[in-house]
Amino acid sequence: MGIFSIINTSGSALTAQRVRLDVIADNIANVNTTRTTEGGAFRRSRVVFAPRDDSAKYKSTFLPDALAPEVGSGVRVFSVEKDLETATRFIYDPSHPDAMKYGEKAGYVEMPNINPVTEMVDMMEASRAYEANATMIQSAKNMFNSALNIIRY
Repeated sequence: MGIFSIINTSGSALTAQRVRLDVIADNIANVNTTRTTEGGAFRRSRVVFAPRDDSAKYKSTFLPDALAPEVGSGVRVFSVEKDLETATRFIYDPSHPDAMKYGEKAGYVEMPNINPVTEMVDMMEASRAYEANATMIQSAKNMFNSALNIIRY
């Protein structure tokens, strides 16, 4: 596994985590959105990751082939999907323009299925993963520079 494959792998993770942070920010921004173009309250979005499908797989150069695990070539965003399993919540606010007018839920407003605490935890996790991958790229660059300095002398 060379220096550029390390940077490519970590770079793919940086891109994936940036998309994840964007989706989390969209969820937080819509925590009170009760009306969408599809109808009903906003639904939480989530990012699904998958391995990057590069033909090049890397083997460890330090272990024999029998013991060396196959190292992947990165991650990609497989999809961004709506969370349809988690139920929306209802609050009683008969003065709200989107309050239900008839039936047993008259006066209730359907609110998004977004929990701000969960979104903040997810944001911290994505931010830490982003930082770890940025540190990995910086470490690879430092190792490469050190190797060049050894060759120079």
